[in-house]
Amino acid sequence: MAEDKKVTPISALGEFGLIDRLTSGFKSVQPSTLKGVGDDAAVIDSLGKKTVVSTDLLVEGIHFDLVYTPLKHLGYKSVVVNLSDIYAMNAEPQQITVSLALSSRFTIEALDELYAGIKLACQHYKVDLVGGDTTSSLSGLVISVTAIGTANAEDLVYRNGAKEGNLICVTGDLGAAYLGLQILEREKRIYLEHPDLQPELEDADYLIGRQLKPEARRDAIAYFKEMEVKPTAMMDLSDGLSSDIMHICTQSGVGCQILEGEVPLAEETYNMALKFNLDPITCALNGGEDYELLFTIEPEDETKLTGDQTFSVIGQITKKEEGYILVTKSNNKHPLKAQGWNHFKG
Repeated sequence: MAEDKKVTPISALGEFGLIDRLTSGFKSVQPSTLKGVGDDAAVIDSLGKKTVVSTDLLVEGIHFDLVYTPLKHLGYKSVVVNLSDIYAMNAEPQQITVSLALSSRFTIEALDELYAGIKLACQHYKVDLVGGDTTSSLSGLVISVTAIGTANAEDLVYRNGAKEGNLICVTGDLGAAYLGLQILEREKRIYLEHPDLQPELEDADYLIGRQLKPEARRDAIAYFKEMEVKPTAMMDLSDGLSSDIMHICTQSGVGCQILEGEVPLAEETYNMALKFNLDPITCALNGGEDYELLFTIEPEDETKLTGDQTFSVIGQITKKEEGYILVTKSNNKHPLKAQGWNHFKG
C-alpha cells in the first residue's frame, strides 16, 4: 500500500515563511526589474516607455471549480489571463504580482502545485514575479494577479480607435474553451452521482486544454511588429465575441457587421457543439475565455496579414446608426446580441 503524501498546514510556516517558500525559485529576467520579492515594494524602471497595468480576480466557485481544475493549471491560467490583457494593448508584459486569499483546507503542498503553474507561466512568457500578498479566506480560494507591461507611446492600441470601414479580425479559433467547460461540467455531474465511473473525455484534449490551460497571443503582437501593422483598436476575447466587439464599438462610437461564415471554428469545436445540441456559431459568439485577440485594421493592411492562418477577417466596422449586425451564411441580417459572460449575473 502506497504511503499517503505528506501534507503540511500553512500555519506551520506562517505568512513570511510561506512567501519565502513559494517565491524562492523565481529569478528575475527583465532588465526593468530592479527589486523583486522580498522588500516592502517592488522597484521597476520603465526604461523610458509607458507602463501598462492590468489586474484580474479569480474566485473559486465563480471563475474556477477545483473539482476538475488542477492547481498547477489554475496557477498557469491565472497568469495568462492577465498577460492577455497586456498584449491586447499591443504592449509587452514584464512583471506580475500574485495575491491569495485561502482557507485552512489548503496545504503547503497544494500551494506548491499552484505556484508551480505560476512559475511555468512566468518562464514561458519571460515575466518576473515581483510581489503579492496572502491572507485567510472563509469562502475558498481567491487569486488576484496584477500584470505590468511596457510599450512605446506610439505603439499602444486602445479599444476606442475603430473607424468606419475598418476590418474586424480575430486570431485563432473561437468557442473551444466554452465547449471544454461543457465537457468538464458534464463529467463533474456524472462523478457526483457515480464516483466510481471513469470520465469520458471523448478525445477532447484540445477543447479541455483551451479551457484549463489557455495561452496568451504573444505571437500575434510580434507578428504585428514584423508586418508593420498597427491595429486601430484591440482587446482580448474573454467574455465572448458578441460582447467584446460591442465594447470596441461602444467606445469607438461605431457599429459593426459580423459575418457568420467567416468566424473561425475548430473542427473539434463544431463537432462537440453538435453533440451537446448547441449551435456552433452561438458557442463562438457567446462562449468566452478564448483569450484570442479581437482587433480592427485599415483595409489596406489586410494584404500584409494575408497568408498567415492565425488571423481571420470576420466583418467590418460600420456607422453607429447601423447598429450591431450578424450576417448569416444565407445573407440574412439579425441584431447581434451580447450574451457572453456576465460577472454579476445571479
